[in-house]
Amino acid sequence: MTYIYCKKVIQNGTYGTEEDMMIKLDVFLLNNRITQDQYNELVGLLNASA
Repeated sequence: MTYIYCKKVIQNGTYGTEEDMMIKLDVFLLNNRITQDQYNELVGLLNASA
């Protein structure tokens, strides 16, 4: 569920700063809320939207 919400936020551009979103993604990964593959995809989307 976290992955789906993060993806929507990134696609909508409603995440504030890129740095803030990266911190959130790092925390989600460290707490096993998203997988490494999901993290890589979300980071790719974030970089593409910047």
